[in-house]
Amino acid sequence: MAWFVYLIECRDGSIYTGIAVDVAARYAVHVSGKGARYTRSHPPRRLLAAIEYADRSAASKAEYRIKRLSARAKREFGRRHRAR
Repeated sequence: MAWFVYLIECRDGSIYTGIAVDVAARYAVHVSGKGARYTRSHPPRRLLAAIEYADRSAASKAEYRIKRLSARAKREFGRRHRAR
């Protein structure tokens, strides 16, 4: 089953990174205020990117690497992997 790493730009300009099987459904949960604690206090502005991985393990490893990037590097990563 495919898993995705997704990046959300929040209203304050910060970037949230997470993993999910259904990115659209997970994004809707974040927008509704019932998602991660972070996006409850930093509401989403838009989905920046969604990148497909073969399985949860690969997505989790990629998420870890992405979370270690600077905000600037995350934005560049998001530009290269635009959500469609």
